[in-house]
Amino acid sequence: MTTPLPDDIARVASRAAGLAVMGFDVDGVLTDGTLYFSSQGDEIKAFSSLDGHGLKMLQRAGVEVVIISGRSSRALELRAQNLGITELHMAVEDKRTVMASLMAKRGLNLSQAGYMGDDVVDLPVLRACGFSATAADAHPEVISRVDFVATRGGGRGAAREVCDLILKAQGKWTALMAEYLAETPVAETQVAETQVAKPQSAGSAKGSP
Repeated sequence: MTTPLPDDIARVASRAAGLAVMGFDVDGVLTDGTLYFSSQGDEIKAFSSLDGHGLKMLQRAGVEVVIISGRSSRALELRAQNLGITELHMAVEDKRTVMASLMAKRGLNLSQAGYMGDDVVDLPVLRACGFSATAADAHPEVISRVDFVATRGGGRGAAREVCDLILKAQGKWTALMAEYLAETPVAETQVAETQVAKPQSAGSAKGSP
């Protein structure tokens, strides 16, 4: 994949900067697209913890995260609950209509929505939203028509790249990182306090400059 030109980067950032809602497909985006079934017929999915934390960070920054999938599974329900995502729409055939309805209920338009999909069935909603993204291993027809193509594959950090991009475009990345960088491990704090409180002996005090 070629490196985006500066003008392309600026265009993508400007589209991501105005997002209030970001939608994600599941198979091929939050997973690698492989479908696993148990002997009882239950569908099993594998999700990336890296992607999951990116979705949580988006929500903390005030961007609503929604999941709109063409399939349904108990595994997806549990994952959405784990991430605190309440707008979960499964077994959806017309994703564009669902997204438009969600935005209308919030008094917003589709230019304030983003979506990440990987297959041709996602093109209607991808083209309707103000920002569109896909994974590195998505269908070529999708890759050629979205605003941003991640360097990683679905279920392997692609969604995290999109989350980080949005946070940076909206100027929220630095504040979020400051929260992590400012944290001092409890053990280190206790050691420092002990060293400060420890009295010096007379001999060591005498020899001090």
